[in-house]
Amino acid sequence: MTRWHLLFSGRVQAVGFRYWARRIAEDLGLTGWVENLDDGRVEAEVQGEPPALRQFLLRLKAKPYIRVTGVELTELPPAAHERGFRVRGLGF
Repeated sequence: MTRWHLLFSGRVQAVGFRYWARRIAEDLGLTGWVENLDDGRVEAEVQGEPPALRQFLLRLKAKPYIRVTGVELTELPPAAHERGFRVRGLGF
């Protein structure tokens, strides 16, 4: 089990990025969260098996309207007992 902290830059807000991140993560059986940042980037933590994590990145980058120009990736220790994938910071 591997956990990645990701910071995405590019055209990643107001293009369905968080929706697709959650949907792709759920399809791949990944856990974690995704959230917009005030500086225009999107932050995420994603946990699962390395092949599924790589697929997560590839599928996000392939979505129409999303244009990822940079990804900062840091490996973290896995979070024990995490369930599901959620969108953070929706304000409701």
